Formats: sequence, structure tokens, C-alpha cells
Amino acid sequence: MKLLILADIHANWAALQAVLNAEPHHDAVAFLGDAADYGPKPVECIRWLADHATYAVRGNHDNALGFDLDCRCMGSFRSYSVATRAWHRTLLAERDFEYLRNLPTLQWFQWDGWHIRLAHATPQGDLFEYLTKDRLEAHLQGLGDDIVLLGHTHVQDARTFGTVTVLNPGSVGLARDTPGSACYATFDGSKFVMKRIAYDVRETVEAIDDAPLSESVKQGLIARLLPLERRRTSETVTMQLGQPTTGR
Repeated sequence: MKLLILADIHANWAALQAVLNAEPHHDAVAFLGDAADYGPKPVECIRWLADHATYAVRGNHDNALGFDLDCRCMGSFRSYSVATRAWHRTLLAERDFEYLRNLPTLQWFQWDGWHIRLAHATPQGDLFEYLTKDRLEAHLQGLGDDIVLLGHTHVQDARTFGTVTVLNPGSVGLARDTPGSACYATFDGSKFVMKRIAYDVRETVEAIDDAPLSESVKQGLIARLLPLERRRTSETVTMQLGQPTTGR
């Protein structure tokens, strides 16, 4: 049994397709939020998730697009988010907005005996906070879960705090640790496999270049998509787990 774990797709259809081509055989999909903003193909990504995501939660960008609110993202990315979200609003149908609005902020499920919690930014369902390691550990106190799956940071990571394993699969569509890669993870009931794979960045860049966006927004987004020199764009890391401790 294989669980495919995705987060922060950000309307990058080429990156999502690369992941699906690399993982054609999986039994379920867990999505940790942020289908839209930044990329050029929100409709394709949202509709694929609506049809295929077995478990899914809402991200801050989904929340902003669905409810016409501020995404509260930081730094220079804010201007890119505002500009692309205004464009995405013209592309989506009502059923796409409805899908985003109906996503929960927290979800739980069991997988091969493991109790798993899904959220976007924090284990409590906050959509906006960026957790450092010490603050993350504090957020785990009192949780009755074996595994917590989080997105939001666009940085791939996995850590164990006591009996709780926290995994961030990284960003499918806008990786901050390895631009030019589509990041994701799989779980087979005994181990997580975190992967970074190369995808056709040119397809996404060309679609952004053709978009009705200002030149500064286009160039800013393109600069953050292109791979950095001398940095690997493909990598696999495995994290072996013991036995689930909940349900005792």
C-alpha cells in the first residue's frame, strides 16, 4: 500500500504531471494544501485534486482564493501571490472555488495501523504560521497521533519528536530548497521516501511568460522556478519508522 503525499502544488501542472509520471502506482493521495497562486495552471491542478486526492486540507493560498481573503504570505512572494490570484480568479469556475472553500483545515485518517494528522502550516490547523523546530515541538504536545504531515514551508524535512514523526514533503510546484525540482513523499506503512525530481521547468516558464501579468511579476516568478547552478535537482531520502504507538 502506497500513500502519495503532496503539498504546495501552486498551479504548476508540469511539476504535478512529473510526479504522477514518476509514481503511476499509488493507493491514495494526501494533499497538504496550496493548489493555487504563483503558477499558470490552477484549473488543471485543482480539478485533478478534486478527482484524486483521497485526503486533503486547505492551505493559506487556497483559503485566500476561495474566500477572497489575504493569504498573509511574506516577503517578495506577496506581490506575486496577489497578482497571480487576481488572474486565477478569472480562470476558475464556481465548482473550483467551492472545492477550495470546502477543504477542511485539519484531517485525520489511519494508514496501515498509523494514526495520521494532515494540516497545512501547524498541527492545530493554523494556515499561516511558519514553525521553527523548537516551536514545532511545542505544537506537538498532547497530540494523539503517530504521524503529522505538514506543508507550507516549501522545504522538505522529516523529524521525530518522541513518538511523533513530522514530515513535510516539500513543494511540488515551487520548491525553495531545490528550485527546478518537484518535491513529494511516499509512505508504505514502514518508511517514508522523500523525493526531489526534475521536471520540464520550461513548460511552466513559457506559460507564465504568456500570462496577463506584469513583466516584473513574470520575471520574479521565473527566477524562483529556474534551477540553481551546481545544485542537484533529483534526490531520494528514506526515513524508516518503527511501530505505531497510538491506539494502545
